Amino acid sequence: MLQAPETKLTRIGVFYDGNFFYHVSNYYKYVHPRRARLSVAGIHEFIKSQVAESEGVDPRYCQVVDAHYFRGRLGAQEAEQRQVLMSERVFDEILMREGIVTHYLPLGARGEKGIDVWLALEAFELTVLKHFNVVVLIAGDGDYVPLIRKINTLGTRIMVLGWDFEYTDNQNNKRRTVTSVNLLDQVTYPILMHTLIDDKTRRNDPVVHNLFVRPDSGSNGGSAYSRSEFPAEVPAAEPWEKPPQAEKRRGTIQSLKDGYGFIRTDTPGKNMFFHRTNLLDVEFDDLCEYDEVEYIPGMNDRGECALDVTRVAAVGNADRKPKIFDIEDELEEERRRQIEAAKAQGLDFDEEEDSYQDQDQTPDQDEIQEKDEIQEEDEDRQPTEEEEQRNFSHASSLSIWEE
Repeated sequence: MLQAPETKLTRIGVFYDGNFFYHVSNYYKYVHPRRARLSVAGIHEFIKSQVAESEGVDPRYCQVVDAHYFRGRLGAQEAEQRQVLMSERVFDEILMREGIVTHYLPLGARGEKGIDVWLALEAFELTVLKHFNVVVLIAGDGDYVPLIRKINTLGTRIMVLGWDFEYTDNQNNKRRTVTSVNLLDQVTYPILMHTLIDDKTRRNDPVVHNLFVRPDSGSNGGSAYSRSEFPAEVPAAEPWEKPPQAEKRRGTIQSLKDGYGFIRTDTPGKNMFFHRTNLLDVEFDDLCEYDEVEYIPGMNDRGECALDVTRVAAVGNADRKPKIFDIEDELEEERRRQIEAAKAQGLDFDEEEDSYQDQDQTPDQDEIQEKDEIQEEDEDRQPTEEEEQRNFSHASSLSIWEE
């Protein structure tokens, strides 16, 4: 008797470490020869294909039933200042189309704090409640090993999509991303994505091609989007794109933060982001607000930014003063206009000021001489009997208090 084919649905839960996924996507966009971002929809199609192959089931019976994305996120005011609110909204729409639930925590000065713990707790709880057959973790940190061990006790298989790569940034610093070996050893299906993507035997595989956004795709392009999917949130030394034959521009530093800042431009309401790695001939800690700088306009994944930033004039220079000095100059100019207006009406402000100043000056010599003569007359005059009696009474009272 022939055995009926397996028709029970293989339930897949996917959990994204958002910062890791964003970093990998940047690598393929700016460093790798593909020059394209990872596609969220393409990743899910790849996962279903790999799970079907690993589980030995029909791909039609492998479905992503739950997906969650975890990452630290900038506050609204800072995101608006860095001009990333629009790109964040676009990315949220992409995640919604794929049915991915977002989990954000405030991004502090030290970066992401507690997001990995939240991912681990949610992944374990949802695996228990929803009975996933396979949990897919898109991450590379060894901190997730305890999560893997706990899910293994439930009898749920685990797949990890990891990446290893190394590159040199535009500041000649070597950067390396490695997926934890301990993490790969604990899971059921470890997949090193970089080897698969770079495998020449699979260069024509549509599953691999669909892992990336196609530049010619529109917003309804299914697995690909022409707009930037991954807004930047953590200030970092990312690859920069400098337009050919770019001309230098001038501006003043509006604000400085931990390793980055913003330059006020000639366009009202438009500020240019710059990173400390893009400074020339000046240290970031030596910069001050209102310093005048020159820069070359460039692009990164967040949009426009300032490159090759050099300081032209510091705050203390005579040709550049802080804003508070400018306000005092305006007040002095307004007072001068009031004096001129008063003079035009016949009022002499200078005489009033002179008379006011004379009241505080030392009396002239005639006044001093007159007071000295009065004092000498008082000393030469003999006291009257009544004055002597009053002085005697006063001296007696003082002697009593002294005793």
